[in-house]
Amino acid sequence: MPHIDYFFATLSPYAYLAGQRLEEIADKHGATITYKPLDIIALFGRTGGTPPKDRHPSRQEYRAQELKRQAAKAEKPFNLQPMHWPTNMAPSSYAIIAAQKAGGGDLGALAHSFMRACWAEEKNIADDEVVRACLSAAGFDPSLADSGLLVGAEEYAANLEEAVNRGVFGAPFYVTDTDQRFWGQDRLADLDAHLSGNL
Repeated sequence: MPHIDYFFATLSPYAYLAGQRLEEIADKHGATITYKPLDIIALFGRTGGTPPKDRHPSRQEYRAQELKRQAAKAEKPFNLQPMHWPTNMAPSSYAIIAAQKAGGGDLGALAHSFMRACWAEEKNIADDEVVRACLSAAGFDPSLADSGLLVGAEEYAANLEEAVNRGVFGAPFYVTDTDQRFWGQDRLADLDAHLSGNL
């Protein structure tokens, strides 16, 4: 059974625009997924990247155009300048980590709900009530927002270290159990082809 490690940030616009295509691909191929939320700004600093606000204006302008195009292609509502971006990614990330350990709900739906809350619903994913609502909507106990803090913090930091050590430098980033790496929501078709044996 193939396996995919999914490295992402709950504030990543491109991870939001991926929707739940990863989960659809995994279902198609009988693959399992481990969700590995991480601090994307720290990852940039460790792997030679630059946070969006510090990029050259030409890069910022291109990013703005490309995000609008990709949102249109994905047919997803999208606010280029959401009210609560940037914000603290840790609470939502800890909730995903706790939910993954607890089981019983839909992790893909949970991860996507946080990103949708930021990029389409003008919600602050650092807010406790937003975290609880996303957990509940995805079929998890909302009290996981409180109970998983210590373990969540440890695993969140460990995910960053693992990402650096495994050649991950952006989000979304998909790594197979054969160490094939795919960066960006626009590479999901390539991941699908690889799992089909065509790449």
